[in-house]
Amino acid sequence: MPGVGVVLNPKSRRNLRDPNAADRLARAVGDDGVVRCARTIDELYTIAEEFRRLDVEILAISGGDGTNQITLTGFLDVYGEAAIPPVALLRGGTMNTVANSVGVPRGTPGQILRRLLDGYALRGSTPLGRVERHLMRITPRAGGKARYGFLFGTGVVQGFLAEYYAGGDPSPLLAATTLGRGIASALVGGDTIRRVARPFRGSVVFERGQTWEERDYLSIAAGTIAHIGLGFRPFHRFDECPGCFHLLGIHASPVGFVRELWRIHGAKPMSPGKARDEVSSKAVVRSADGAVRYMVDGDLHETPGEIELSSGPAVKLIVPS
Repeated sequence: MPGVGVVLNPKSRRNLRDPNAADRLARAVGDDGVVRCARTIDELYTIAEEFRRLDVEILAISGGDGTNQITLTGFLDVYGEAAIPPVALLRGGTMNTVANSVGVPRGTPGQILRRLLDGYALRGSTPLGRVERHLMRITPRAGGKARYGFLFGTGVVQGFLAEYYAGGDPSPLLAATTLGRGIASALVGGDTIRRVARPFRGSVVFERGQTWEERDYLSIAAGTIAHIGLGFRPFHRFDECPGCFHLLGIHASPVGFVRELWRIHGAKPMSPGKARDEVSSKAVVRSADGAVRYMVDGDLHETPGEIELSSGPAVKLIVPS
């Protein structure tokens, strides 16, 4: 039976530049698994059903954070109450925040897959390295599909990504340039920061009834991993409570937030009076203007009304040595 099942997103920017990626990964896998391309959601669900039928032991995903999120959501929908296989992130996209956060070594998808297969061959004597992280279940209360992801953010988090995606072909260099332009604009009150840091006016209600009052927030953001990109680690309490996420309500000014970046990069709490934070397994984010514009693992979405964040299933992430 196939041991490793690889899902490849042929529409990711890296794979669009490398149309032979699927064939190369299939040759690397050989008799130890299968490689499938998911061009549509329907194809993804068909692949998930096939992998479940074959009892695939490891799910490897070749794509970035967005592809990982979509693939995990599809597999969780298909597997239902059953646990999905341990997951190997092959870094097949331009945004690989989750892989970075859990320590997946850098390299091309082919290089990481070969390390994974070497470890898989020795699994009888040396178990594969792995870490466990919980997903968040992000559910629009007005209706619509629930998504599973490691990161959620409104306000400046959503605005930064919108600015980044509008800047051209996404890359780490463009992300750093966008950040630098935003910092400079904040310091002089320029147009860029007004676009990026449009405040999110809303409130939060937690499972035990406590609330964050309605006000302007620079961002309401949550994570079940420490990192959010470019080495910044705002969710330093992500592992404080099993099955919970770390939620931040940042209400600093744009300039005040810029002055906190060194603390966020060092996984330190923001200064008093700059943000609220809570570790929780459930929270409802309410928008005062009736629309929530938000990010899940690098993908941008919008929904009317409210978003419910809740603790999702734990996922075993393989970290090849």
